[in-house]
Amino acid sequence: MNPKITDSPVAAFGFDSAHCFIGGDWKPAIEGGVLELENPSTGERLCSIARGTQTDIDAAVVAAQTAMQTGWGRSTAVERGRALQRLSQLVLAHVDALAQIESLDVGKPLKQARADAVALARYCEFYAGAADKVHGETLPFMEGYTAFTLREPHGVTGHIVPWNYPMQIIGRSVGAALAMGNACVLKPAEEACLTALVFAELASQAGLPAGALNVVPGLGSEAGSALSAHTGVNHISFTGSFDTGVKIQTSAAQSVVPVTLELGGKSAQVVFDDANLDAALPFLVNAGIQNAGQTCSASSRILIQRSVYQTVLSRMAEHYTALQVGNALDDLHLGPLISVRQKDIVSSYIEQGSDLNKVAVGQLHEAAANGYFVLPTLFADVSPNHVLAQEEIFGPVQVLIPFDDEDDALAIANGTPFGLVASVWTNDGGRQMRMAKALRAGQVFINNYGAGGGVELPFGGVGKSGHGREKGFEALYGFSTLKTVAVAHG
Repeated sequence: MNPKITDSPVAAFGFDSAHCFIGGDWKPAIEGGVLELENPSTGERLCSIARGTQTDIDAAVVAAQTAMQTGWGRSTAVERGRALQRLSQLVLAHVDALAQIESLDVGKPLKQARADAVALARYCEFYAGAADKVHGETLPFMEGYTAFTLREPHGVTGHIVPWNYPMQIIGRSVGAALAMGNACVLKPAEEACLTALVFAELASQAGLPAGALNVVPGLGSEAGSALSAHTGVNHISFTGSFDTGVKIQTSAAQSVVPVTLELGGKSAQVVFDDANLDAALPFLVNAGIQNAGQTCSASSRILIQRSVYQTVLSRMAEHYTALQVGNALDDLHLGPLISVRQKDIVSSYIEQGSDLNKVAVGQLHEAAANGYFVLPTLFADVSPNHVLAQEEIFGPVQVLIPFDDEDDALAIANGTPFGLVASVWTNDGGRQMRMAKALRAGQVFINNYGAGGGVELPFGGVGKSGHGREKGFEALYGFSTLKTVAVAHG
């Protein structure tokens, strides 16, 4: 299905975008509020969404609790897996429509939005297959006892999803939570929630019982705050900024609710003089400018050994000058930033680099007009302590930093409060292992960056990048609680 883009990009899916999905039904926000979405490529109105508040979150939590007490809570792991497999197939059947909606809503070039839709299907597929493969253990214990552990769902899980990768983050958090038997309340970002709403409709078509998945759009300060503080929620998953993550964890702590936080990053790629530069260069650039740099795991710092520094600099600059920026539906290298506010933030950071060596910028496509565009910008010879090398910019800005030796590289790479992703480019096997162990990051890639999305690879950070893990089997463990049973039988 490829919905025709009318007043509502989701109209062909059979629901109104200005609705919440609660207890298996589409309904307007209880207090009647709506928010207007903009197309970031043009700055024009896109459609209306519901402005959910505390009352809608309350209703969604009750629906999720009811689902846990009835059909969904009593389902077997095999049944949950089959439901997620059906959902995966429905997502795949609508990949083109989802990509078009995401491009309009978020500003992603179509090929990137399509990759996200495929990834959403893959998450559902992975967790469908994993649902009945999470096992407890039998434990050696005293004579006359048999002891074992059980993995059980938390109950109601809250999911607060950001605007930069809605489909992927829904897949990795909601997919894992559903596989473990939790009932979910999803609060998508107010700037970008259309594919979350479509996902809810597809989940209903896949046969998920009423209340297993509920979606409440709205402001973070209203619906998001209500969800993180709700006493009926048993676990919170949040991806977003450090400051908001602190607020959510503080709020959830009042009810002693566990929280998984995936926050910001200032990820480094470290290039040694024995690296295969032909292999490295596409990763060095693309990992920084993908999704217009609006990626928690973006590689915004490139550390280069001095003996190859000028070579890498000139080759990256050549790549940068060929980058095209424009309307998301034109499917160029970069689309717009999500909002005028984000454009102003990123532009302010670029201004703070006015004293630096700006070696290259991309090009604005001639057809681009009133959208929230920022040209990708490459700075060279940047001090590791400069604000552009220390703070998360969340835009298409990369800095090049020279280093002398392995110890110098480690000191610089570990020299920020973040620790999400790192990459090392070297053909020295011993150095690969030393660096992998010493880098302070939740993921370390050797001679690659990102490993093709890595649905199977646990993902999360240390320090100000958060705690807990998503993706892979680790996510299933995070969305469950461990119960120990000891049976005395003589």
